[in-house]
Amino acid sequence: MARDEATFCPASRAINLLQEKWVLHIVRTLLDGPRGFNDLSRAIGGCNTTTLAQRLEGLESLGIVKKTVHSVMPPKTSYGLTPRGVELDAVIQAIDRWARRHLASSDGDVPVRRGTTSIRAGALRARASQG
Repeated sequence: MARDEATFCPASRAINLLQEKWVLHIVRTLLDGPRGFNDLSRAIGGCNTTTLAQRLEGLESLGIVKKTVHSVMPPKTSYGLTPRGVELDAVIQAIDRWARRHLASSDGDVPVRRGTTSIRAGALRARASQG
């Protein structure tokens, strides 16, 4: 795809963002609720801290993730999804449905990464209405 086309096509811009390594893992993990940096790093697993910090900064600049600094000693930082970020649940659920249909093993199971959970739609709607 030509660079000019990517600039003017919203779908192309979204794909460019979401295809960055770890972005969907970060969003999927934060669908369960806000997490501190170290907790998020452990929950995702395998992402080095420099890359995680870069991805979080990029997602924050796009209004997908909100960084909150808590005034305690020592200062604590947590990251959570904005309503814009919560909307990505539909994308993640669509990928999950596709994977279960097309990538399932012969016994119907899809390998699941350790540390991931499903989130109920009602909890997502409640969280989005708070933000």
